Parts: sequence; structure tokens; C-alpha cells
Amino acid sequence: MEAIILCGLPASGKTTVAKIIAKKFHWKVMGGTEILKEMAKKKGYKMSGDDWWDTPHGIKFLKERKTNPNFDKETDRIMLRLIRKGNVVMTSYTAPWLSKKGFKCWLSAPLNERAARMARRDSTHVKESIKATRIRDRENQALYRKLYHIQFGKDFRPFDMVIDTKKASARKVASMIIKAYSAHNK
Repeated sequence: MEAIILCGLPASGKTTVAKIIAKKFHWKVMGGTEILKEMAKKKGYKMSGDDWWDTPHGIKFLKERKTNPNFDKETDRIMLRLIRKGNVVMTSYTAPWLSKKGFKCWLSAPLNERAARMARRDSTHVKESIKATRIRDRENQALYRKLYHIQFGKDFRPFDMVIDTKKASARKVASMIIKAYSAHNK
């Protein structure tokens, strides 16, 4: 198994941890976010940094995705192909349930912590980030329940490990995953 899949609610630490793990193994970091952003760009949506999903354009695209499942289904096909190919750390909301391959980790953090991280990352106020985070949580949960009957954020059965990222630095979380992944593949 030459893939690690990181999942969790927005701002739980997936991307930061993925970059640390990928550097250690000399793998690529990929995610559904990048694939979906590329699709949105081709449809004429304006892109703006890491906080794009929390902008009016990002939220509008998220709502468009709810009416057209092809965006997500194509994204998932691409991600599954990359996971099968290997040498990748994948950040994904759906891959843990859809892929038979990969070491799967759920990263969790409470809403206030995730919103504070988002506010620091995006240079916004925490109140704005709490509102955006709640919208994203609700929209993502509804979308994946509709598309795949996934109980996103509630069903942890596909995961090899679950980690509370509030209690550990990104380096510590990455180290825990690397250790568990290495032991799992002996």
C-alpha cells in the first residue's frame, strides 16, 4: 500500500500534515480540492488563494456541485486512479470510503479550533471563519450523503486511525501517521 489518505472536516490540518508526510516519503501531495478548483476554473470561476472555498465564488461553486454530481464523481475517479498508482498523500473527503487501497486517517478538531486556524490562514476574523466553516461542514455533509450515502464526520469505520489535531502539532500528527503507516506495512 503506497498511499496515505487524509480526511477530516475543513481546517482540521489535512494539507499541512500531508505536506510533511509527502516530504518524508518523497511522494506527491494531491487532493480533491485541487482537482475541483481546476474544474471550477474551466467553468469561469475566479480563483483566489487557499481561502477560495470560503469566498462567494467558492460557496457558489459548492452549491452548483450539489446540482451536478459529475464534478465530484469525476474528481473521485481521478483520485482513485492516483491512489492506485501510489506514492501519494491524498487529502480527500470521499476516498476513504471509495478506495480499497491506502492507509486512511481521519483528522479531527473542534469547530472553534478549525475556525481559528482558518482565520489565521486567511487573515479574517474568527466570527467570519466560524460562519464559513459551518456552511462548508453542512454543505459537504449533505453533498456526500446525497452522492454516496457517506455519513461524513460521523462514520469512522474506513479509517486506520483517528487523530485529534487540536492536541498535537502538525509535525507530531505527521510523525504519528508515519509511524503507524510504517508498522502497518511491515
